[in-house]
Amino acid sequence: MRYRNVCIEALDYELAPVVVATADLEARLEPLYRELRIAPGQVQAMTGIRERRWWEPGYPLSQGAIAAGRKVLESTGIRPADIGALLYTGVCREQFEPATACRVADGLGISGAVVVQDLSNACLGVLSGMLDIANRIELGQIRAGLVVSSESAREINEEMIARMLAERNMQQFAGALATLTGGSGAVAVLLSDGSFGNRGHRLLGGITMAEPRHHGLCLWGVQPDGTGGYRQTMTTDGVNVMNHGVELGRRTWQAFLPEVGWQAEQVDRVICHQVGSAHQKMILETLGIAEEKDFTTFEYLGNMGTVSLPLTAALAVERDILLAGDKVAFLGIGSGLNCMMLAVEW
Repeated sequence: MRYRNVCIEALDYELAPVVVATADLEARLEPLYRELRIAPGQVQAMTGIRERRWWEPGYPLSQGAIAAGRKVLESTGIRPADIGALLYTGVCREQFEPATACRVADGLGISGAVVVQDLSNACLGVLSGMLDIANRIELGQIRAGLVVSSESAREINEEMIARMLAERNMQQFAGALATLTGGSGAVAVLLSDGSFGNRGHRLLGGITMAEPRHHGLCLWGVQPDGTGGYRQTMTTDGVNVMNHGVELGRRTWQAFLPEVGWQAEQVDRVICHQVGSAHQKMILETLGIAEEKDFTTFEYLGNMGTVSLPLTAALAVERDILLAGDKVAFLGIGSGLNCMMLAVEW
């Protein structure tokens, strides 16, 4: 897919306030580690994640998205009335209905002739939302659209730690390990047709590929708790998610470059979904991308699902890592398995 009339006006974010060290999470698992003879420090050694952030207990997801949305609107001068579509794209939602996007839109003063809805695609939610908005802009349906997301890892971590301590077996620990990498945060991405007088970053296009036969490798949802209620649960086959995900990424990269008219050596910077050190090393080596072209945040923010890639890009902008004229590739791989790569001329 290629775009001629779409730009990213701005990206912004809201960091969760509670810093949670990996060492602190592992200290809570000390009885399990002792019984299974697991050496302390395994999570950080395997993932490279030192800490992550959580929202305060009970913090509404919509409030994080509203905070990030206000920042991008204020920084660009684009009014709520100019927004033709608002998409909430988080894995985490406040209710089954209505769409969390409705509460976000109300908080931002967006109403009237506007599309307000949720969109779900695991960790690729924000990138999928960007494509939805880009298509509407390219078709001339809207001038500007806003993609927001807010993720919370506190609740699922608390649940899975309790279950690991109760069940105390290696199979449960291995399946729940990826849960411990989760972080919380919120992000907003504002796209437009470039008619607002700002210097945006051109979204040139991208590509998507899928291997849905691997849909059972990473599961997060609710199950009956045996007492008439429900509880959250999450299991991940980390090895196969990485192996099959990287292979899907390799094929997507091979198709992505000719689709957007780039040579591999022309790519100045890449922003990847933030999983951990092993995944970063494997995907960069497989795609032949030099490590210095990548920018990471997983060490201190963990894996924030849909929020990770765009928030990492926003921090790269703040730190002058993404510079005017850079050819930047957004590389996302999500549960399902799905892969999406976007090309941006910064």
